[in-house]
Amino acid sequence: MIPLRDDQPSFSTPFINYFLIGLNVLVYLWEFSVGAQSPRVLNAFVMQFGLVPRHEIAVLSGHSHASPATAIVPFFTSMFLHASFMHVAGNMLFLWIFGDNVEDFLGHFKYVVFYFASGLAAATTQILLNPDSRLPTVGASGAIAGVMGAFFILYPRARVLVWFPPIFFFHVPAWLMLGFWFLYQFFSGTVTVIAETAQQGGIAFWAHVGGFAAGVLMIKVFGERPHRYRYGTW
Repeated sequence: MIPLRDDQPSFSTPFINYFLIGLNVLVYLWEFSVGAQSPRVLNAFVMQFGLVPRHEIAVLSGHSHASPATAIVPFFTSMFLHASFMHVAGNMLFLWIFGDNVEDFLGHFKYVVFYFASGLAAATTQILLNPDSRLPTVGASGAIAGVMGAFFILYPRARVLVWFPPIFFFHVPAWLMLGFWFLYQFFSGTVTVIAETAQQGGIAFWAHVGGFAAGVLMIKVFGERPHRYRYGTW
């Protein structure tokens, strides 16, 4: 079920959302160029700036001689690294569809804080529920999951045009589409824990769950920006 657009109007230009999408794409293009020339250099870079749960726990718990910065920096840098073209394309599609409305509600500055707070919550959840993984977690999906959680609370009745490959297109309410997405992430994450396969890599389901839950909980705390409609298009 792939979302294509929603019918919820925005009343301001989502400059931050555009910037985040552009930055993610630029970083991926750089990754691609480096990987094409030197896969070994790219792998070393991803291991350094991706989020490796086992390394994070070792450093933050004092069981490693590495600098604390090597544990703190990846919480942020990992949000802008992606494993493939489909990975970044899918993430940016979701951010494009849902991010503009959340930025419109929060305002530009609070949206930046909200986005990174969601990403940090997602990363923390992934580490806590997958502590033995030696593989780097990368991608903006945890932060974007927070944006989706906010949209779920703010605009549950908005209609989302979704594509069911190969040929089906129809509208569904946002609460149904996003609720289904969240339940899929939760049950998929549970299966990886039961099957003890979480440490083998793949999709960071728990980061998605943590980010979405954080977005649901934080959006009302952040609150609506003042004079939202005065400076909008209406």
